[in-house]
Amino acid sequence: MSRMFVDRKFELEFLNERWKNRNFEFIVLYGRRRIGKTEIIKQFIKDKSHLYFLCDKKGTEENIRRFKREVAKYLGEPEIATNDLEEIFEYLVNRVKKRIAIVFDEFSYLVEKDSAIPSVFQRAIDNVLQNSNVFLILCGSSMSMMESGILSYKSPLYGRKTGHLKVKNLPFRSYFDFYPGNPLEKNIEFHSILGGVPFYMEKFSPEKSTFENVRDEIANRKGRLFEEVEFLLKEEFREPETYKRIIEAIAFGNTKLVQIANYSNIQPNQLTKYLQSLINLGIITKEKIVTEKKPKSKKIIYSIKDNFFDFYFSFIEPFKSDLEIDELKNFKEYFFGNFNQFVGRKFETIIREEIINHIFSSDFTKIGKWWHKDKEIDIVALNEKTKEILFGECKWKDRVNASKIAKELANKAEYVQWHNERRKEKFAIFAKSFSRKIEEYEGRKVYCFDLRDLGRVLLE
Repeated sequence: MSRMFVDRKFELEFLNERWKNRNFEFIVLYGRRRIGKTEIIKQFIKDKSHLYFLCDKKGTEENIRRFKREVAKYLGEPEIATNDLEEIFEYLVNRVKKRIAIVFDEFSYLVEKDSAIPSVFQRAIDNVLQNSNVFLILCGSSMSMMESGILSYKSPLYGRKTGHLKVKNLPFRSYFDFYPGNPLEKNIEFHSILGGVPFYMEKFSPEKSTFENVRDEIANRKGRLFEEVEFLLKEEFREPETYKRIIEAIAFGNTKLVQIANYSNIQPNQLTKYLQSLINLGIITKEKIVTEKKPKSKKIIYSIKDNFFDFYFSFIEPFKSDLEIDELKNFKEYFFGNFNQFVGRKFETIIREEIINHIFSSDFTKIGKWWHKDKEIDIVALNEKTKEILFGECKWKDRVNASKIAKELANKAEYVQWHNERRKEKFAIFAKSFSRKIEEYEGRKVYCFDLRDLGRVLLE
């Protein structure tokens, strides 16, 4: 399998199962830019009769003209005279008796230029397509446009779709297929910067070091990812500079609502809508203490969820003026002084999201972080049924002293209020390597996992 297309089994199975139904299907496929939606579609339609149309921003009239040409080319006939989309669909359906996939890629471009487009497609579906065996896919990258223009109950298309698929980032384990020759440590470093975005992953070379890739592709005016964040913010938001200030505030350690408001100079009551938009897009996330029972707890922190945005605002944006004139000295010093700490935070996320439930047979009902004043535990996993609680620490270091970490965990665990009289405690420590592993601390089971252990787990 090529490095360009890996680990989309779920998405392809979903589409192929719907294809077998033989009835009309209307699938909305969406997700953030660069996530690989078009590649999924191409893999799906490659062995099927299909008509693929890439929308642009030139408006409804020009797009319909182009679509007519594609229909004529598919049928091998002259272009139909009408510019009415419903009539074009009827013309196509009457001539094609077999199952056909019709794809409108970047559909959000049409909605952006013409708010009536959802109504146009609604009439075409109601009057022509719903009684056909057409497999219609509307695909778009503008999350806000797709969710409000198609998926919202206010949209004319609401209730017409037969399925929708939000394409998510690739999981970390996909790096083993994408970079089969990379050691685990290097893949963790790559993932810490690129996340699970195939377009970004394709730009990094396994033949180069992590710093060399960053220098050439992100910190270089000629790099293919140098303007990526600016581009994405302008494409998605009407106020890109406002969103930029908010993300920058969080990147600089302002994790609470009031702190973010003060840094970005936005009133807290106005800030909430901006934060929610960033959460919907998957750029930031809102976390509460994993043991918190109140649904509307005020013990909330915000962090940057998207690895590329986090790296960009932590390492690139502060030195953008220098990098614009090809001055790398300050950036390079900062990178080598702080990158390990940055990777350490992303290492925690990998463990929480892809390792914990895979390693332990316990079905943890909640996995998250815990903090109280100056105390913090990287991972706390809870099993409400068995009252098991796992306390975990992640150390992106070599030769970690497991006994010392276990002692620190035991001290902090005393402050965690969760079934204190009945719970069964165990510890887990994750590190690059250990000076010595341990299996028990004061009656509690201790699990120690180094990179070699984690590599085996991820490849299972």
